[in-house]
Amino acid sequence: MSDEQDKPTLTRKPLGLKRTVEAGQVQQQFSHGRRNTVVVEVKRRRVLGRPGEAAPVEAEEVEAAPAPAPTPAPAPAPAPKPAAPRVSENDSLMSRQERQAQLLREAEEARMNALEDNRRRDEAARARAAEEEKARAEAKVEQATAKAAEPAPAAPAAEAPAAAPAAEAPVAAPQSEAAPTPAPRSTTSAAPAPRRFTPVAAPPRPEPKRPEPKATRGGDSRRQSGKLTVTRALNEDEGARARSLAALKRAREKEKRSHTASSGPREKQVREVTVPESITVQDLANRMAEKTNDLIKALFKMGVPSASTDTIDQDTAELLVAEFGHEIIRVSEGDIDIRHDEDVDDAEHLKPRAPVVTIMGHVDHGKTSLLDALRGANVQAGEAGGITQHIGAYQVKTPDGSLVTFLDTPGHEAFTEMRQRGANVTDIVILVVAADDGLKPQSIEAINHAKAANVPIIVAINKVDKEGANPQRVRERLLEHELVVEEMGGDVQNVEVSALKKTGLDKLLDAIAVQAEIMELKANPDRAAEGTVVEAKLDKGRGPVATILVRRGTLKVGDIFVCGAESGRVRALIDDQGKQIKSATPSMPVEVLGLGGVPMAGDTLTVVENEARAREVATYRQEQATRKRTVQAPVSLEGMFEALADKANVIQFPVIIKGDVQGSVEAIVNALNKLSTDEIRVRVLQSGAGAITESDVTLAAATKAPIIGFNVRPNAKARDIAKREKVRFMYHDVIYHLTDEIRKEMAGELGPERIETVVGRAEVKDVFPAGKRDKAAGLLVLEGSIRKGLHARLTRDDVIVSATTISSLRRFKDDVAEVRAGLECGVVLADTNDIKAGDHLEVFEVELRERTL
Repeated sequence: MSDEQDKPTLTRKPLGLKRTVEAGQVQQQFSHGRRNTVVVEVKRRRVLGRPGEAAPVEAEEVEAAPAPAPTPAPAPAPAPKPAAPRVSENDSLMSRQERQAQLLREAEEARMNALEDNRRRDEAARARAAEEEKARAEAKVEQATAKAAEPAPAAPAAEAPAAAPAAEAPVAAPQSEAAPTPAPRSTTSAAPAPRRFTPVAAPPRPEPKRPEPKATRGGDSRRQSGKLTVTRALNEDEGARARSLAALKRAREKEKRSHTASSGPREKQVREVTVPESITVQDLANRMAEKTNDLIKALFKMGVPSASTDTIDQDTAELLVAEFGHEIIRVSEGDIDIRHDEDVDDAEHLKPRAPVVTIMGHVDHGKTSLLDALRGANVQAGEAGGITQHIGAYQVKTPDGSLVTFLDTPGHEAFTEMRQRGANVTDIVILVVAADDGLKPQSIEAINHAKAANVPIIVAINKVDKEGANPQRVRERLLEHELVVEEMGGDVQNVEVSALKKTGLDKLLDAIAVQAEIMELKANPDRAAEGTVVEAKLDKGRGPVATILVRRGTLKVGDIFVCGAESGRVRALIDDQGKQIKSATPSMPVEVLGLGGVPMAGDTLTVVENEARAREVATYRQEQATRKRTVQAPVSLEGMFEALADKANVIQFPVIIKGDVQGSVEAIVNALNKLSTDEIRVRVLQSGAGAITESDVTLAAATKAPIIGFNVRPNAKARDIAKREKVRFMYHDVIYHLTDEIRKEMAGELGPERIETVVGRAEVKDVFPAGKRDKAAGLLVLEGSIRKGLHARLTRDDVIVSATTISSLRRFKDDVAEVRAGLECGVVLADTNDIKAGDHLEVFEVELRERTL
């Protein structure tokens, strides 16, 4: 059999790699007798040697084999090749990060041990110094006692003990040279002397003895041996467990506290405390980094007992801040808001910008047609009623390549505030006057708005091609309002144009260019953008949309802004042609998407640095608006009685108004408020831009108010609720049709007007019985006539006793229809018998007429 084993084989041994994964099973034990068997695999790193070198495993085996007994060698063997570096199993299984963490722990542990040894040595040195000092003090006391006890002649004999230490000094000298003694410590100060370190090698430290695990009845620690931990799986030494990072952190903090405690009390930190107009005690304590109880005690000493949640004023807070040694910074609520008047651009940063031109004038004088002729568009054809009811913003490129921004304002009398906003944001006002119609009320109003805004005016005399046109009359009428044209020696430019025939447009553009060049319009495009809301609306698909005219800076997509009491982020910018753009430069009108709500027309849009600042400013402005809306006027007794009388006598006409844009809603509210009289008053329950919603219908059903929809309609759910609750809708697209219908509604609410006409007066001379219960009055007609069936008032001493009618009229014994002045008659009054001689009877007719407002 041994021959077969030693017999060489012709085939090659199969190639393969040794397994680097050792698998084993571990049994886990749980409560209630449950067990689970887990397969644990330990992966070992494969180490490959260079060709010609011995395998590391074999070298490890050779090194681990016991060495034989030494025998005398006949000749020295040649030096063997250096073996490959030994790679321990522990190092091969540890990753670089684990090894680094282990090294850090070992270094930190060594540092902490060295600090502990230094501390022990210092304590031992201080203890030895204290003992030596104590021994020297006792020796001095004994010497002084011995000198006092011995007689004076014994002095020579006392020299012998003193010579003994001197004789011993040469013997002690070699020892001092061999090992220098530490410097003596000062006895006057309790603090130890500063330590001086000598660079010496660290003494070998014995390894700490770890307690042996307690043996069980079987003689071994079965509980510890049955567990497989990460440390046991990775460490070949079943080793000693290193200190955790938490323990090292605690030791480091303890050391830091000891250094802090030894350095003495810390110096108080002085803080700058920002204090608003009112602040709670707890908030003030947090800003001062002081305890709330300390502030409450200080307030009690001041005579102001307060709790932590109580509010104190700014002056009291200043006293507290000064008492605790801090510095106060006073701020007011108004500091939160953005102030545009303080932010002025430097002259070197300003660049030329396009002029903003507002077209104003009376209704139906051709403003929109003139702007269409300049733009090459046809906006006028799509307007309801043939009149402009919104404010529009457009940018036109002139033949010379320059840009001009135009604002088209409504001419109807209800849109006064729109015209005022247009005059406030513009650079130049073009006053359009029809040559055949002359100056009208809205033309005069536009002149006043332009003068109030201190804006130059260019007069465009339109419709010069019509029959009966008289431009000279228009120029003469302008003199009444202190507008002197250039033909009459003034400085106001005037141009004769025809929007229909498109004549004189180039002269108008030249006049605009000349005026803009004189004004030297400039703005800074390289800054945060600011603009004015020209118009705002609530779009069904896009949400709140605002038309913004950029005044300075560049508005970009993604900018965070505050617009009135609303904040948001620019999601998209759309120009007047309906195209999306990335940025808007000064004097450029754009539609902005991304607002949190519909702002008011005329609000200012300001780009801020972050969303927190935008929300802060918007919240402050909302609080101010709410406070202004809910503020109560000073109450007096007369005012209370007047308010009660108004509520008792004045009829309220409630309405809910929804429009397509904010400016139209504002104009409708103002127009309806002007319809109010002393007898009936319009009460706007709710108004806003956007479609009619369920909340509007619910409010209308609760208050029995009609819903006015101006260019808007209700959604499906609102229509269902309105049909169920029988809510009335009033749809309009022309504002003067709306005001006419509301005027009729209010007049119908009042009912017909009652008009009384006095027919005659008579005096009661005597009273006679007429039947069982009625009484007849004998009258003398003083003026007019008395007719049967008319209304009558019976007065006594000019005080009305009763209001009744004449049921029977007789002269002598005959029934008559009328008795004239100077004659006597007898009457029976209906519903009253309280008649006495000397009373007066007033007869009158009542006429009911249709009421008008």
